[in-house]
Amino acid sequence: MDIHGLNKTTLLDYPGQVAACIFTGGCNLRCPFCQNGGLVAHPQEEPVISEDEFFAFLRKRADVLTGVCISGGEPTLQPDLRPFLMRIRELGYHIKLDSNGYRPDILIPLIEDGLVDYVAMDIKSSPARYAAVSGVDHMDLSRIQQSVYFLMQNHIPYEFRTTVVRELHSPEDFVQIGEWLAGCSAYYLQSYRDSENVLVPGYTACTAEELREYLEILKPTIPNAALRGID
Repeated sequence: MDIHGLNKTTLLDYPGQVAACIFTGGCNLRCPFCQNGGLVAHPQEEPVISEDEFFAFLRKRADVLTGVCISGGEPTLQPDLRPFLMRIRELGYHIKLDSNGYRPDILIPLIEDGLVDYVAMDIKSSPARYAAVSGVDHMDLSRIQQSVYFLMQNHIPYEFRTTVVRELHSPEDFVQIGEWLAGCSAYYLQSYRDSENVLVPGYTACTAEELREYLEILKPTIPNAALRGID
């Protein structure tokens, strides 16, 4: 596994668990607002954490931690993701996977085989704007849709989430997203935050009031939609 970061303890990233979170390198999308630009654009330049070091850490913290969150980058690009998850499972940890959903051929079998307990899938935008907001010229949206529809069958707990960027999202996007994800069990809007690690600088966050207006658009079809990280 290409591990380039470790958050040793988090109460926020994995609902209901005291978790460690690792960050893998590389991604198949190029979302300009990505907060982990280094992991996406040049992971070979990022610090490396060995698997031996990581599993030694998990064994040492077994009396404190209950879960592991795998984030990125895009974890489903890692060729040895499956055996890696199996090793975590053997230690008794719950496993959460953060994914953009573009590799349902990897994501779905991992869930079906009981190697993932919770999935957080990023929803970049409405279907009509998905490719543009994801920063790719050619996108097979059916891959995203396949992951969405599988998760909505409630095989395991999941959430959808959208990072809202003033320059990239509009009320119409959330009308369409509300129709697309109608009835999903969990959907969060989270505000864009500028930082030196953003893939393409220059974007801005919406105000809390603007985010609440988007939330109200979603409520008729996704009653339990919520804001995350907003006072």
